[in-house]
Amino acid sequence: MKTGIPLTQFQDNYRIAILSAYAIGLHSIESLLPTPIPWLKLGIANIITVITLIAYGMRPALTVTLIRIIITSILNGTFLGPAFMLSLGGGLISTIIMGTILFALPNLFSAIGLSIIGAFSHNITQLFLAYFLFIHKIEAILLITPIIILLGTLTGMFNGIVSELILKNLKILEQKSNNS
Repeated sequence: MKTGIPLTQFQDNYRIAILSAYAIGLHSIESLLPTPIPWLKLGIANIITVITLIAYGMRPALTVTLIRIIITSILNGTFLGPAFMLSLGGGLISTIIMGTILFALPNLFSAIGLSIIGAFSHNITQLFLAYFLFIHKIEAILLITPIIILLGTLTGMFNGIVSELILKNLKILEQKSNNS
């Protein structure tokens, strides 16, 4: 049976769909967890973005990020609202920055370093968007910036460690399948 879609394109689309489903699932699980601060999130769905970026490149990582943000915002009822705008801006900019760094300096940063850079750029982008689109009071932004940057760095490190462990396990599985 011929589908009209080249097998490699079908495989890429399938891979993106699976990775997007993982990211949506992680985001959904995270939304069930209690948080000490209402706006604080671990961003565990970004683990999938980091893995996708390192394993498959920027285009698939951007696609997975877009699919996750759009679908989860529709499911949460925030589509096109302030939370969506902040999530979209932070997600796209952080993925682009991580991808650019990975492309320009491929062996300089591990998944942990890339994840920290992604978390930092995500938070800075969200602060910038919050100021220009919603808050318009620099004092409020400056007051919460150190807290957001500190917590974002910690969650970025955690997500990077998990990403690194998953990538190492995937390499081990690939080596075992190649040896069989």
